[in-house]
Amino acid sequence: MPSGTFSQIYIQIVFAVKGRESLIEVRWEDELYKYITGIIQNKGQKLLAINGMPDHIHLLIGMKPNCCLSDLVREVKKAFNSYINGKKWVRGRFEWQSSYGAFSYSHSALDSVIKYISNQKIHHEKTSFKNEYIKFLNKFQIDYQDEYLFEWPE
Repeated sequence: MPSGTFSQIYIQIVFAVKGRESLIEVRWEDELYKYITGIIQNKGQKLLAINGMPDHIHLLIGMKPNCCLSDLVREVKKAFNSYINGKKWVRGRFEWQSSYGAFSYSHSALDSVIKYISNQKIHHEKTSFKNEYIKFLNKFQIDYQDEYLFEWPE
């Protein structure tokens, strides 16, 4: 990045396990989150928060403007898949859904977003992932069609 270039770009990324299966187990969650932190740092970005549920994950990243978000998400998902499959933590093959959500925040909102991500397990005692995700889309005024959202088991 050229000298004299300054930025503040904060993005929350949300992605879900293929088929919305509950495959991410609490017993290996910390190890997995540390691994993902390393991937993001090796890509020159800053991970501010990571947490999730057995069927989806939230990341809050401080991004540099030279980063391509779709490339970063693809690399994180690919590394995540390889790591879990290499450890044989799940029966069969672990995969993420191809889609994801990305939501930008101001610096002043970081504390509340970090708290929100940190409290995922408590939050999801009261609301489903589908309701949470649709709430994000509406809050950020993102037009969407149901058929292009994550796979939702009914």
